[in-house]
Amino acid sequence: MDQGSEEDQVSWVIGHRGACGYAPENTLASINKAADLGMKWVEFDVKLSADRHPVLFHDMTLGRTSDGKGYVSQFTLEELRALDSGSWFSSEFSGERIVTLTEAIETLAKRGVGALVELKSSPGQEVQTGQVVAEHLLQHWPKNLPAPMLVSFSEKSLAAGREIAPQLPAGLNVRQVPKNWQKRLERLGCKSLQCRHQYLTRARAQEIISTGTKLRCFTVNTPHRAQTLASWGVHGIFSNFPDRMQKHK
Repeated sequence: MDQGSEEDQVSWVIGHRGACGYAPENTLASINKAADLGMKWVEFDVKLSADRHPVLFHDMTLGRTSDGKGYVSQFTLEELRALDSGSWFSSEFSGERIVTLTEAIETLAKRGVGALVELKSSPGQEVQTGQVVAEHLLQHWPKNLPAPMLVSFSEKSLAAGREIAPQLPAGLNVRQVPKNWQKRLERLGCKSLQCRHQYLTRARAQEIISTGTKLRCFTVNTPHRAQTLASWGVHGIFSNFPDRMQKHK
């Protein structure tokens, strides 16, 4: 599997945590909403339960996006599955559950949607998260979809995942592009960089792109900003409202 050719298949607009402007983030409802909107790629976050099952969840703690309290890493999968992960967003999604990576993959396969899988490890679980998720993707990823991309802010998680699955495309997440960005990508064997769009300048974008690196920006929710980034040559954007974004060149 050639990482470069796999990455070329990623769409320009990527649904952020599914389509989290319309449905509770990192749930099957959110992934399905992105598919309903015609999205071909989504991004979601994965971390481990106390019994080492990969689940879709962003925060370290449960309170913001579920009716639970405490750290995700301290709850078993069974305990996490008992929580309501939708009512916080709206009553329409009452009863929506925390999703396993297996369930997410099954839904992606049915809907024909690819994914950037963010390793969102809990503290102290960086290496294990990378290993477990990469192994899971190798074992369960459907053949009808393009290869998933592993991305993370954690270089430890990304390195661990790359060791298990070096054939998968991979990208480093940063908030602001650091001066040594190229060395960090080379060390990790990554060919893409994801950054916050607010900190990106045209000059820095063109510097990165000129090296052959794929550059994507998060989280872009206004068409005007999307158009600006497209004019700079940015390869992709993540959006909570992916249907509102269009590529204009």
